[in-house]
Amino acid sequence: MKVAIQMLMKLVRPFGWWMLLAAGFGFLTIGSSIGLLMTSAFIIAKAALLPSIAELQVAIVGVRFFGLSRGLFRYVERLVAHYVTFKILARLRVWFFQALAPRAPAGLLFQKSGDLLRRAVADVEQLQHIYLRILAPPLVAVPVSILMVILFSFFSIRYAIVILTALLFAGVGVPWLTLIISKNIGRRLVDLRSLLSSLTVETMQGLPELVLYDQVSVALERFQNVNILTGRIQRKKAAVDALNHALMGWITMATVVILCLVVVPDIESGALEGVYLAVLTLGAMAAFEAVTPLPETALLLRENLHTAQRLSDIIDVAPELESTSVPKPESFDIEFKHVGFTYPSGSKGLFSDFSLKISEGEHVAITGASGAGKSTLVNLLMRFWDVTAGEILLGDVPLLQFSQQQLGRMIGVVPQNPHLFSGTVGDNLRLARPDATEEELDHVCRSAMLKDRLLRLPQGYNTWIGEHGTHLSGGERQRLAIARTLLLNRPILVLDEPTVHLDRNTANAVLHRIAEEYRHRTLIVISHYIEETIKFDRIIIFDPADNQQT
Repeated sequence: MKVAIQMLMKLVRPFGWWMLLAAGFGFLTIGSSIGLLMTSAFIIAKAALLPSIAELQVAIVGVRFFGLSRGLFRYVERLVAHYVTFKILARLRVWFFQALAPRAPAGLLFQKSGDLLRRAVADVEQLQHIYLRILAPPLVAVPVSILMVILFSFFSIRYAIVILTALLFAGVGVPWLTLIISKNIGRRLVDLRSLLSSLTVETMQGLPELVLYDQVSVALERFQNVNILTGRIQRKKAAVDALNHALMGWITMATVVILCLVVVPDIESGALEGVYLAVLTLGAMAAFEAVTPLPETALLLRENLHTAQRLSDIIDVAPELESTSVPKPESFDIEFKHVGFTYPSGSKGLFSDFSLKISEGEHVAITGASGAGKSTLVNLLMRFWDVTAGEILLGDVPLLQFSQQQLGRMIGVVPQNPHLFSGTVGDNLRLARPDATEEELDHVCRSAMLKDRLLRLPQGYNTWIGEHGTHLSGGERQRLAIARTLLLNRPILVLDEPTVHLDRNTANAVLHRIAEEYRHRTLIVISHYIEETIKFDRIIIFDPADNQQT
């Protein structure tokens, strides 16, 4: 939790003065409430004795002042506090996505999409309350308590001790008790909500398969079990919250009773005017407005700390790729020199002492059995992962010196499972180059053998393709991804299983067109089918035993 606390403090530190300003107005608001009740009590109690109006003038002015100032201070306090809250929320969102982006996709390889969505949206949003409901209440409660002790000490030290003891019980004792009885509630609630998100996304994405294998009822039962457990924890949290409110009410009433027991003898002896009994008791009741939120603060503290820890964990666990900015290499030769690599979760190296050189302008096909490490070479080349042994050179420059952004400007990759965004055909193509003209789109679509299909679409490039391109066939999605990468026009093009959803004739035609277009540039094609690669200069056969044969 120490890391989570440090992370939160670092994120909210730039708004420290704003938080103090909001806390100051919060103090003035509650101070006005106390002043309003105490002066009102004085007027009512004093007026019962039928005094001269002159004796009530100061109190009447005080009621007007505190009544108006309370509303004004509350408005300004809310304005500043919500300004700080939204600034913190915006900073959290930007920080999380900025920290997450360089770690994708390798750093997110073992994350569930539903859980990741929960962290990126709900967990970040949960932390927007870090000021309003966690930092602000103590910042207001402490000066209000000091104010009450000073006010009551003007009447008697005994009264000050009573109010101080009561506020300590309410502001420290009840929150401490809350922390004890709600030890795991916040953490379990956050984890269960995350699990619900993961199950929801996984179930919705796999619904066709669940229907196909008649497992819908099983998935529903699993979801329902987690949902029931979540409801049980939420009820426990509600019970703790209800107990907090009850304890606050009991302590408030007990304080009033004890004050009466202490004050009444002084009134009977003539040491204190009787009207001040109402002033002191109502003032004490008003002071509890400052400490009432503190038990809820304690209840939320662990929940927010665990939420912050979840965000911190995903950032800390993800691999950090160090790089420096270097000039563009003089050539685009690629060389793997005695490379070894092991995934963080793997106990055995995927391959070791692997060497391969691909000259600039060479057309190379890589084939072999599944699991031999073909796609891993692409991940290493793009620095989604870094090698665990040996090195990779790009134009005699170690790959570690290039950032992922620099590599993306030199290497175009069509991944094995390309992602298409919910939008139009043109939107997905212009993801590579937002300023591309329609003529340029036509050119790359012809190269990917997609142009004829576009002519049959109802709105051409403006045709909506649905989420993940569900309105297109598998082959059309693959060719759209190829066209998008061709639009980048990079010196090196890597295609990972680019024709897996295409029939053999179309696959060969697409590869032939791409080979022609890239005849003077480097082309690397990874495929299971050797016959698709007959137009290439070299065929490299990957073998799980020795990693490479040529």
